[in-house]
Amino acid sequence: MVASAGQGNVAPGAVLGEGALVHESAYVDAGAVIGAETRVWHFCHVLGGAVIGPRCSLGQNVVVMNGVVIGENAKIQNNVSLYEGVELEADVFCGPSMVFTNVYNPRSAVSRKNEYRRTLVRRGATIGANATVVCGVTIGRFAFIAAGAVVNRDVPDYALVAGVPGKRIGWMSEDGQKLQSMSLAGAEGAHELLRCPGTEVRYERHGDVVVRLEENA
Repeated sequence: MVASAGQGNVAPGAVLGEGALVHESAYVDAGAVIGAETRVWHFCHVLGGAVIGPRCSLGQNVVVMNGVVIGENAKIQNNVSLYEGVELEADVFCGPSMVFTNVYNPRSAVSRKNEYRRTLVRRGATIGANATVVCGVTIGRFAFIAAGAVVNRDVPDYALVAGVPGKRIGWMSEDGQKLQSMSLAGAEGAHELLRCPGTEVRYERHGDVVVRLEENA
């Protein structure tokens, strides 16, 4: 079953776009905005002030705090909490039980509510299951964070990051496949041509900057 604004657990004053569905076990507070055709599933809680774009999916037990902004077509899997200061652009994927933070050096006895750090996940990025994203970083467009990685620094566009702490171990295509080098000299810092093995789309790398070639756009 689903609830609509003013019924069930959707508070009066919440805004639901056309076709948005909220499971009867979920809570949506007054002031929250949920875009058209977005799905909010079992045991979720969307606080007032959160803004969720159209065609998103929030899996079981997702919490979206006040001030969080989620772009269109984002997919948030089970048991993810998005704390104040987190912003997801369009087409972001957050795997099951991955973790965001919003305070860099928390202490139970010290209030640091005025020290929340902004975390930005750019368009098309993927964050794998059980990964941790330390607050204050930016994850670039179409970056791919492997399951279990700990991200404690900015991640370039298209980067593939794995490990604890997270390190770049390659580059990923917009299709989600590891890019292959087409250059004889692939040394770090060199000019390099890359290709997606699935789509044949080509990319160009200069150091830590990767761009999709316009001829494939």
